[in-house]
Amino acid sequence: VQLQASGGGLVQPGGSLRLSCAASGRTFSSYDMGWFRQAPGKGREWVAAINWNGGNTYYADAVKGRFTISRDNSKNTAYLQMNSLKPEDTALYYCAARPTRYIGRYYSADLYGDWGQGTQVTVSS
Repeated sequence: VQLQASGGGLVQPGGSLRLSCAASGRTFSSYDMGWFRQAPGKGREWVAAINWNGGNTYYADAVKGRFTISRDNSKNTAYLQMNSLKPEDTALYYCAARPTRYIGRYYSADLYGDWGQGTQVTVSS
């Protein structure tokens, strides 16, 4: 599946952004979706994941309570609503897809076979 992430930008601390990840090429509902991020000089970090039908969501502790992952299978799109943004949320954000045959370990990047190109989020005053 091909993925196209969008929605990044510059926002002040405390602000909000919504990232979108548009999928094409294969049946979107055949995939669980995840969001990862990578800050300059740091490794890739898992942010959130959602199962194929949106019934289960998972979050890293760093974003729990502030970010919300969702998906609309009729639009072949996943979303990441980010509220109460902090400077430490500054990173390049990637969406990724993994087949539904995998169980658990939503935080493992190696289980995601398809990745979008990334969208930059900068939180600064």
